[in-house]
Amino acid sequence: MIKKDLPATARLKCVRDFMAANNLTLPLVIKPDQGQRGAGVAFAHTEQQLEEFLAAIHDDVIVQEYVEGREFGIFYIRYPNAERGFIYSITDKRLIQVTGDGRRTLEELILDDDRAVCLARLHLQKHQKNLYKIPVQNEKIKLVEVGTHCRGALFLNGEFIKTKALEARLDEISKSFDGFYFGRYDLRTSSIDEIKNGAGFKIVELNGVTSEATHIYDPQNSLCNGYRVLMKQWRMAFEIGELNRAKNVMPVSATHLLRLLIK
Repeated sequence: MIKKDLPATARLKCVRDFMAANNLTLPLVIKPDQGQRGAGVAFAHTEQQLEEFLAAIHDDVIVQEYVEGREFGIFYIRYPNAERGFIYSITDKRLIQVTGDGRRTLEELILDDDRAVCLARLHLQKHQKNLYKIPVQNEKIKLVEVGTHCRGALFLNGEFIKTKALEARLDEISKSFDGFYFGRYDLRTSSIDEIKNGAGFKIVELNGVTSEATHIYDPQNSLCNGYRVLMKQWRMAFEIGELNRAKNVMPVSATHLLRLLIK
């Protein structure tokens, strides 16, 4: 955690100490301590970018290891009175890229791509410095680095990686967080076979009760099915809440909740 009130030099020192302690190199991920849907997330690929990002922060930020690999969002649920939890949803998060042909500019590649053109304004703004460059034949240009739908990632149903071994591993991890029963893990893996065996992945983010079963955004999914999945998800959330109340777990007061919203 890097506090916003630290001087720029102190922020940089904190990051360097973190990198040394964990044997990390660039790139790093810098994200707001309080954020949503990928807003404010930055990737420092160079020393200059790292210094610029840290100098410009206006809120507390988290600095995180950058993890390569394919990204999945796995929604996990366990009832407080149940011995085991289960996987409710898996999303295969595709980070959109375009491929050079040695003729068209990056701008043309974005506008000619069926998926990228849907968020053309976002991609054109992000890559404005390179729009008129012509990528060489077969050169891959990654348009998206954040596995977030509104930032350009493509969400598909990832049910194909669901196995008992993966479910058991996530159950084991989830039980290590006292009071955690409901939420979505965002993780990355370099091997589909390994993740199916419940291994070879790193968790990049854990989202709580406000998260969604994001496989509903698969283009093949119907609107009615999306609502059905969400309604079932929220029904289980309320059922978990009811069981927790029966165990004398006190909910957040309305006053405290309002303070959090204002903050």
